Amino acid sequence: MVIGFINPVLTRAAQLGVAAFQETDPVELWPSHSEEELEIVIRAVYRQVLGNTYVMESERLTVAESQLRNGEISVREFVRQVAKSELYYSRFFNSCPRNRAIELNFKHLLGRAPESYEEVIEHTRLLDQGGYETEIDSYIDSEEYQIAFGENQVPYYRGYKTQIGKSTVGFTHILKLLRGASGSDKGTVWRGNWSRLNQSLMTNSPSNMEPLSGAGDVVKPTDVNKLLANVLGLKKAQAASPT
Repeated sequence: MVIGFINPVLTRAAQLGVAAFQETDPVELWPSHSEEELEIVIRAVYRQVLGNTYVMESERLTVAESQLRNGEISVREFVRQVAKSELYYSRFFNSCPRNRAIELNFKHLLGRAPESYEEVIEHTRLLDQGGYETEIDSYIDSEEYQIAFGENQVPYYRGYKTQIGKSTVGFTHILKLLRGASGSDKGTVWRGNWSRLNQSLMTNSPSNMEPLSGAGDVVKPTDVNKLLANVLGLKKAQAASPT
């Protein structure tokens, strides 16, 4: 297995179907924004927090949108209201097993997958002790969220890029959760709402990786180590080994 820490630059992104994510700039609401820019931010929040699912006009959070428009709340607080809405609860919590719901909370609110089974256990404890709203607050009020997105940047998928201080194992987990830029989390219901990462997290092993939706046949499901070494331009000689 390719282990240790690797450079945050991801090459040959198209091989894993993440090129569309790499080429999309993060969306931020600036103080001197136009109405058009505000609408872009609102739609970006719905897309990210609701897992790229379609939102009808009648489902939009008009009160929260008005508060954001009037400067009464920040983008972070708008994200919180969408994540605590009945719309989110019905799609990604009430209809999902607990561990699957936690996976999606990580994906939608922090832009990454859980990195360990201990993280899942911690959020299970939060749900037991504080309930759904406490669970949502734990992501949005976290230091990680503040550092990554601040008050006025829309969360985005960042876990598909290997980052300094992050292992390649976590890299495979977010790829397991991503289904391409055109896929939606609601659209995975037909595959079953089971946890995608339980086994990998419990055994601290890489998730099996397949090409994302829209990646074509460039990469076939294969050994994770070989795929990572190929895509990241690593050689066997570069893999860390005990000394």
